[in-house]
Amino acid sequence: MVRVTISGLPGSGTSTLVGGICESLNWTALNGGDVFRAEASSRGLSVSAFSELCKNDHSVDRELDERLIEAMKDSSGPEIVESRLAGWWAYRNELDSLRIWIEVDLDERLRRVAKREGDDVKRIEESLIREEADRQRYTGLYGIDILSMEPYHLVVDGSQSNERDVLEIVLSALEEQNFSEG
Repeated sequence: MVRVTISGLPGSGTSTLVGGICESLNWTALNGGDVFRAEASSRGLSVSAFSELCKNDHSVDRELDERLIEAMKDSSGPEIVESRLAGWWAYRNELDSLRIWIEVDLDERLRRVAKREGDDVKRIEESLIREEADRQRYTGLYGIDILSMEPYHLVVDGSQSNERDVLEIVLSALEEQNFSEG
């Protein structure tokens, strides 16, 4: 069953953090973005085309989110689930897990996305447009404001911190809350 959820906007460092936790604690993880990309691929669609499908067919989003929720509840499932809504799903389903949000200011997130995906103005603009579309979709589908910190036990400011510092903060929180045992 899930012990920790990691959420944050694109470029916030959630994947890097999850990799560090898995390495430190020998845990497994499920990445919601990977689930999304795999489903797009299985349908023969690009990520952007699949995003368009999700905008027009809300049952697809609901099905993918239900997969994440089921994985979170599964006693043999991953210890970590990473997705923008993972903290909300754990909160709404009253799952005993540490819910973490990684907050990074917009300029730093854009710098990281540009470094990862190419320093292309068009890609950065597309990323911002996709982010806003996702935010509106979460509000419409689930009544969730992705920028609300209501469900989170811990909000880590990763804007100025390096990845090792963020990892140490999270590992300490997991130990303090006894989520790293067992």
